[in-house]
Amino acid sequence: MTRSTYRPATLLVRGGLDRTNHAETAEALFLTSGFVYDDAAQAEATFKGEISHYQYSRFGNPTVAMLEARLAALEGAEACRVTATGMAAVHAAMLSHLKTGDRVVASRALFGSCHWIVSTLLPRYGIESVFVDGADLAQWKEALSRPAAMVLLESPSNPMLEMVDIAAVSKLAHAAGALVVVDNVFATPLLQKPFELGADVVVYSCTKHMDGQGRVLGGAVLGRQKWVDEVLQPFIRNTGPSLSPFNAWVILKGLETLKLRVDQMCRNAAAVADFLAERLEVSRVLYPFRPDHPQQALAMRQMSGGGTLVTFEVRGGKEACFRFLDALRLVDVSNNLGDSKSLVTHPATTTHMRIGEEERARLGITEGTVRLSVGLEDVADLIEDLAQALDAAAPSHEARAAE
Repeated sequence: MTRSTYRPATLLVRGGLDRTNHAETAEALFLTSGFVYDDAAQAEATFKGEISHYQYSRFGNPTVAMLEARLAALEGAEACRVTATGMAAVHAAMLSHLKTGDRVVASRALFGSCHWIVSTLLPRYGIESVFVDGADLAQWKEALSRPAAMVLLESPSNPMLEMVDIAAVSKLAHAAGALVVVDNVFATPLLQKPFELGADVVVYSCTKHMDGQGRVLGGAVLGRQKWVDEVLQPFIRNTGPSLSPFNAWVILKGLETLKLRVDQMCRNAAAVADFLAERLEVSRVLYPFRPDHPQQALAMRQMSGGGTLVTFEVRGGKEACFRFLDALRLVDVSNNLGDSKSLVTHPATTTHMRIGEEERARLGITEGTVRLSVGLEDVADLIEDLAQALDAAAPSHEARAAE
């Protein structure tokens, strides 16, 4: 059930389905560490690669394989390998491909842990790292005017929802000999198709929208069959960032409702962004499909929806921002995103704390910046909660409380 002619909603329910001889309706959960052989000769042939047979769940597992097949069909990729977390996916995609002496060009606007890999980990292994402002094509041209092994970017970015012109950057990267890796978590496989825009590898945290219900961790790397088989798979097989069969099963079940959830969350996010833009306590709102987003035209060209995240700035800095966060009654303070529950975080003191004040300033992350992951609650309830929390954050409210 992986025909490319099936539409996304169908693939999310039936893609990669592999029923056993028991003809079960739901995907089977193969909660096993290993597999047995009919005889010693079969074991030998399996290890030689002469026959196809499951060996060990670190190498492959039927439940995990179903998830990989479903994600590949949904993304339009030749192959997929899933990992224990989203960061394991990013790490595997990069370290499997890179070697000492290579050069990596990355968008500056990366999730904190991705930024650490590029800025801190890669140089330890003699890999040159170059950061550029993702929205500035001139900087990409300059950085890619000489050979590079890899380009890493996320679009929209975390947390400032900056867009990168994936098609233009991919063209420049390929001319420089680079593999283009796109972190597509914020857009989800439903709202943006990086492969159609020229990307070579797409990575996900399945923890986010795919499970999307706060239950399990997981990651995914998608790419061409040859690269996955010859570059990625040996790295994953021998370093062990494997996804447990149980987590794979949970994510498989989460995928069945992904389109329904993402569609509604996008509608809610757009309404919330419009509400926030009218509040005096908010100095700016970032949502890719709003006319006031600086890259709305690019966002609408690359994406089919505005996404589930809204970023905004509360006037009054950290003190006012914390009053706002502490006053929320419905929305939870959490650094996760893409959940059915609305979640809010303060990037400067959480997800992007360790990149440093100077780098945060370059990205536009201030002490008043808030990242809001909009969930499935009734949007009227969300707006009411945000309204009363903004009332509590206002300086006039603080003065009244002091009186």
